[in-house]
Amino acid sequence: MKANRAGRTKVELPFLLLCCSLSFMVGFFGSGLFLQGLPGDGWARRRSMEEAGADEVELPAMPHGLTGESNPALIAFQVLSWKPRAFYFPKFATVDQCQTIIKTAKSRLEPSTVALRKEETVPINNGIRTSSGAFLSASEDSTGTLEQIEKKIARVTMLPIENGEAFNVLRYETGQRYASHYDAFSPDVYGPQESHRVATFILYLTDVEEGGETVFPFENGSNMDIKYDYEKCIGLKVKPRKGDGLLFYSMFTNHTIDPTSLHGSCPVIKGQKWVATKWIRDQIQD
Repeated sequence: MKANRAGRTKVELPFLLLCCSLSFMVGFFGSGLFLQGLPGDGWARRRSMEEAGADEVELPAMPHGLTGESNPALIAFQVLSWKPRAFYFPKFATVDQCQTIIKTAKSRLEPSTVALRKEETVPINNGIRTSSGAFLSASEDSTGTLEQIEKKIARVTMLPIENGEAFNVLRYETGQRYASHYDAFSPDVYGPQESHRVATFILYLTDVEEGGETVFPFENGSNMDIKYDYEKCIGLKVKPRKGDGLLFYSMFTNHTIDPTSLHGSCPVIKGQKWVATKWIRDQIQD
């Protein structure tokens, strides 16, 4: 009996070592294959591309038309919502570009106004919009900063530069806000429109210590079944970060207003908020 147990021990020991080795190899290589399919690995690759810089990443170019561009562009973005269609662009502009825009607009600021409704001859604000602002076109900016930003906005919206209004640079101080509203003008409320605002791009020029978020109260249909007073900051909130951009579309492709595109600017609680807003229309602007 002892001899048999000793014989089995001699046979089992190499067998166990072989099994352990195989298990280790399967676990090691199998986990590597599994991890290749995880989102984190894709994130790591995207991170590497971002750290390398767009200029260092070579992408094949195609022959282009007279109004096209010679090389592909890499612009990072995040889908914030499909109802409304809202997209976030981190580090869309540099710190220097943001400071240049603020410096250019600061001496031209005036109290912000609201659009005229039908049968109104004087805009009635009633505290709806309490910021200060200035309209700036790229042609007025000798530094070329607004032109650079304008071209980049055209890339991400895929709408021509000529369809954009002048930049509306806004400053919100403590307590100032913009109650929830639509950027597209309903003919029923504002009268016939020669063209329509189909998209809005907001470039955040400063960080805000507290408050000042861009808010979408009706995101994904939420809060639409309550008597919303257009004052409360509820729903999807986007916190301002210097150099980041926010794009959202106010109209569906059939040219009707997207009800979930209702948005506002929450009151600034601490700090100061600067933004450069670009409204893009469905037709060329003079």
